[in-house]
Amino acid sequence: MPQLVHRLLHALAPVVAGFVTVLVGFTSSAVIVFQAAQALGAGPAQIASWMWALGLAMGLTCIGLSLRYRMPVVTAWSTPGAAMLVTSVAGVPMNEAIGAFMISALLITLSGYSGLFERAMARVPLGLASAMLAGVLLRFGMGAFAALQTQLVMVAAMFAVYLLLRRLLPRYAIVGVLAVGTLIAALQGQLHLAQVQFELARPVFTMPAFSLHALFGVALPLFIVTMASQNIPGVAVARAQGFPAPVSAVVGATGLTNLLLAPFGAFAVNLAAISAAICMGPEAHEDSRKRYLAAVSAGVFYLLVGLFGATVGALFAAFPKELVLAVAGFALINTIGGGLLAAVRDEHGREPALITFLVTASGLTLFGIGAAFWGLLAGGVASVVLHKRA
Repeated sequence: MPQLVHRLLHALAPVVAGFVTVLVGFTSSAVIVFQAAQALGAGPAQIASWMWALGLAMGLTCIGLSLRYRMPVVTAWSTPGAAMLVTSVAGVPMNEAIGAFMISALLITLSGYSGLFERAMARVPLGLASAMLAGVLLRFGMGAFAALQTQLVMVAAMFAVYLLLRRLLPRYAIVGVLAVGTLIAALQGQLHLAQVQFELARPVFTMPAFSLHALFGVALPLFIVTMASQNIPGVAVARAQGFPAPVSAVVGATGLTNLLLAPFGAFAVNLAAISAAICMGPEAHEDSRKRYLAAVSAGVFYLLVGLFGATVGALFAAFPKELVLAVAGFALINTIGGGLLAAVRDEHGREPALITFLVTASGLTLFGIGAAFWGLLAGGVASVVLHKRA
């Protein structure tokens, strides 16, 4: 019997990691996607179609690319891109916005398959990439403990279980943390499952139209923001975790999938960074060669998100935000530590790496581009100034 339980928990680890990946990604940014769709005048059916297209795109790329390369490849929608749409699509008709989504996706596809993006990323030192990873994830680690202020009993119990299982059964720590957090939330009446009503989503096709206004006001900014704020950190995170996925093929595949599903509402699909780290750490699987199973599991959950469309939002919203923060933070502790260690290991590049870490952790956003890009840029400039050979 103990052996059976051991095997069951062992098999559940990557599944739980995949679920937490989708849970964190969805709860942190789905509302922004809904707002972006509403800013374009989308009704309930079109919003559900957006979720169907995005879920299908993320699910297919997570599963297909992870199985193809036997390493965790996690994709996501472009949260900065959605935020940009909320503020920049005023006066743009839905069909012209769809055309802009297709142009942005085409540019991503070309930059991927042409090798231009991979050649640019090859020049980013590993120390800077690791520092950026640690900076991006730092707020999640701190958020887990900040949640003690509003949910002391729940988060303290989750932390106690985390420490206990890390000592006794380290590979099952996050499984236990999620189970205990969910149980306590249910006992406290904080799981609002009664409001969840599942309904299959139906894709709504929108015939694209093209205009210069949408090209310069939506397509080009969406492409730049997605590449700078999402794909660059996504590649850097994978490299820092020791998973050198073929960048050109992977980025090209996300762009092509995005292009095919854009008429149904897939505005931008790219490599994930924060959520991807959950599938790449030791909590996903003790054997790094099998951590791709966590990304495959995430893909399956993404397909379910797409299948049930916007109604899945109610399911993920049923979890208290403190539970989500705690699970994500505890799952990323070792990843944050590994990133910091790799960042400061080389004394020659330590100062530029620390600059990258500090700028990234600051949360700086300029011109709609997030802190990860500016952290890498600041660290790169510091490397050039301090060490001319860089």
